[in-house]
Amino acid sequence: MITNVLYPENPPVSEQMLQVSDLHSIHVEECGNPNGKPVIMIHGGPGGGINPTMRRLHDPERYRIILFDQRGCGKSTPHAELRENTTWDLVADMEKIREHFNIDKWQVFGGSWGSTLGLAYAQTHPERVSELILRGIFMIRRFEIEWFYSNGASIIYPDRFEAYQNHIPEDERDDMIAAYYKRLTDPDPAVQLKAAKLWARWEGSALSLLPDPAREEAFASDHFAIAFARIECHYFQNRGFFDTDDHLLRNAHLIRDIPGVIVHGRYDMCTPLLNAWHLKKVWPEADLRIVEDAGHAVSEPGIVHELIHSTKKYAG
Repeated sequence: MITNVLYPENPPVSEQMLQVSDLHSIHVEECGNPNGKPVIMIHGGPGGGINPTMRRLHDPERYRIILFDQRGCGKSTPHAELRENTTWDLVADMEKIREHFNIDKWQVFGGSWGSTLGLAYAQTHPERVSELILRGIFMIRRFEIEWFYSNGASIIYPDRFEAYQNHIPEDERDDMIAAYYKRLTDPDPAVQLKAAKLWARWEGSALSLLPDPAREEAFASDHFAIAFARIECHYFQNRGFFDTDDHLLRNAHLIRDIPGVIVHGRYDMCTPLLNAWHLKKVWPEADLRIVEDAGHAVSEPGIVHELIHSTKKYAG
C-alpha cells in the first residue's frame, strides 16, 4: 500500500555559488532545518541538475537538506563544460561542500547517476557517510550503457528509439556513444544541439512506467538538453573515469559498515534491476526494496513511498 507521499514544496532557504576550480563554480542550496540531520542530495545524469522533487523526499523539520548542481549543468557555470569534469572532480566537490558547511558526517542520497556518484563518494570517504540511500542503481558498466543507448531498451521502445538511432548513419551504429560524442563535441553549436535534443528526448521518454509527455518536452529543451547530453556522453565515452568496468562492485567492501537502502523499480528500462541485484550481492547488509509497479523515475508513487520510508527511518 502506498502511504508515503512527497513532503510539501520546500524552497531553498539559501543559495550560493561555490568556486571549486579556476574554471568551475557550482550552485549549492540549502533547505529544511539548518539544525537538522545533514543530507547531501545527488542528482542524476550526469548533467541533469537539481529538480524540485529532490527537495521533497526528506522531512524539512528534521533534515538539513543540501543540494548542488554538478559541474556544467543547472545553474553551475560554465554551462555544458566538459573540461575538468570527471567523477573524481565531483567527489572532490562534495568534500568541498561538506567542509564549507562544517559538516562532520552526512547522509548520502542519490538516484540513477546520483547512485554512481554516491557510491564513488562513499567508497572514497566512508568515514563521512552516516547512511546511503540509493535509487535506480547505475554503475556505468559497458553493458549498462549499451542496454539503453544501443540495444536493449530499444526492444521495448522501438517507436521512441527510432529518432535517436536514425540520427546516426548505419555505418556508425556499432558504437552509438562514440557516434553521438563526435556530434556533441562538434565545433558547430547547431550540430551539437540537434544531437543533444534527440539524445535527451530518448532518455526522457523511457524513465517511467507510464509516459510523461511534459517531461519529454522538458528534456528536449535547448538549455537542459545541451548540458545533459554533452556531459552524459562525455562520461560514458570515458567509462565514468573508473579504472575498471566493475570498479564500484570491486570496492563495495569499503561501504559494508555503512547502513544503506537500495530502491529499484522492477520495470526500470534505463538502469535494469540486475544492477541493483549485483550491488546487493556484494553489499548484503543493504536493504534492497524492489518496487513492483515502477520504472526509473523518482516521481513514481512506489519509488516515492520507499524513499520516504527510508528517510523517515534514518531521521534520528
